[in-house]
This record gives sequence, structure tokens and C-alpha cells, in this order.
Amino acid sequence: MKLVRFQSILLGVLLSVANIFSLPVKAEGEPLNEPVNGKKVYLTFDDGPIPVITEGILDVLKEQNVKATFFVVGKEIPQREDILRRIYNEGHSIGLHTYSHKYKKVYNCDDSLINEMLKTREIVQNTLGISPTAIRFPGGSSRHLTKELLDSLHSLNMKVYDWNIDLYDGEHEVPPVSQIIKNGKNFKPGYKSLIILAHSNSNNSNTVKALPGIIKFYKELGYSFSAIETDTPEYHYKMRKSSSDDK
Repeated sequence: MKLVRFQSILLGVLLSVANIFSLPVKAEGEPLNEPVNGKKVYLTFDDGPIPVITEGILDVLKEQNVKATFFVVGKEIPQREDILRRIYNEGHSIGLHTYSHKYKKVYNCDDSLINEMLKTREIVQNTLGISPTAIRFPGGSSRHLTKELLDSLHSLNMKVYDWNIDLYDGEHEVPPVSQIIKNGKNFKPGYKSLIILAHSNSNNSNTVKALPGIIKFYKELGYSFSAIETDTPEYHYKMRKSSSDDK
């Protein structure tokens, strides 16, 4: 009888310890882990809106019944407002990816980056009547983000989203469809929330062709696809200590 009681107590202790170590942990540079049945993929597309390519991506997403996030570049919107409206009307999220996308200008100083985001936000506001909160640094936040800059962005109701899967489709030499699909499958098994970096620029026709294979892969693994919303946990790379550090 005493042995049975001891075994019950021991089992209770072990379960308690297991519960502690299974709690979601948010580490800098790692998305919030979610319950297994809540595995999510956030498909994200930078650099648009671009005729043909962005529209082709939207066609695939509609066919696959998948929602995504488009980080738009402000200078690309004029004369393409209809594509921006389509993104929004079809239930996708819109984020900010600066106005010029010119690295030297964007990263000249913190105020320059902020002003580029605000300028694009204003264009989206005037076009759609919404004020996006998700932003993405060109090339990612690594070497650029400091606590001071992040605090300034938060004060403007902006949250930074980097990625943990890269299709490498934004290179000068775009890889073939098979390689893009292979890149899209390269993730750490421990992640339950995945953010995929893709592009919707004029040279990304192979991205459009690769999308169905990538979507099929994650659906078969039990992941669901979601657009980044205002309550999606922020995800950024490790920050520099201060704005005075070398980049």
C-alpha cells in the first residue's frame, strides 16, 4: 500500500516538472512556441505590390485557401492601388517595408528608417483606410535594431517581424523552383511557429510556381497558415546594445 502511494506521489512530481518545462518560452530571436495543435506558418512576401507576380501569388493563395502577409514598399504603390486593394480585400495582412527600400537611405539613421515606415503607412492609410502595425527591415533587423529604436517603433504602434525560414528567392540569381521548395522545407523541428520569407518582385515568377509545393508540405505536417495580426507575437533578431555600436 505504501509502495502504491509512493508511486502516485512520484508520478505527480514528474508530471509537475514536465508541465513546467512545456510552458511556452519567448526567447529573443525565437517565436513563441504554441501547443502542438496550434502549429502555424506565417507566409510573408516582401517588396510588392508588383503587377503579374503579386497577382500570381494572390491567385495561388486563393486557390489554396491560405492567408498571408505582404510587406509593401511605398514607392511601388502608386498606379498599383488596385493590387493593394486586392491583397486587403482577399483577407491578407499588410505590413510596412519602408518607402524607398534603398539601404543607404533607410539605414542612414534611426529617424530615416522610422520616417520611411511612416511614409508608407500614410500611403496605405490613404488607400485602404487602415494603419498597419507590422514592419520588416530590408534585409532583416540584424545589426540595425537597438533597444532605443525598438522603443521608438513601439511608441508608434509598430512591431518588428523577421523570419526563421528563407526561400532565398530574393537573390540576384533566383533559384529554380525545386530549390525554392527545398529551401522552404528547411526549418528547425522545435519551432511551432514559422515565419517564411518570400518575395513578390518582378523576378519572382519561380516563387509563384513553388508556392503550391511549399503549402502542401506544411499542410501535410499539420500546420495551419495565418496572416500576421495585431496580436501575433513580435519576432526579431538579436539587438545591438546601443545605437553607437558598429553595425
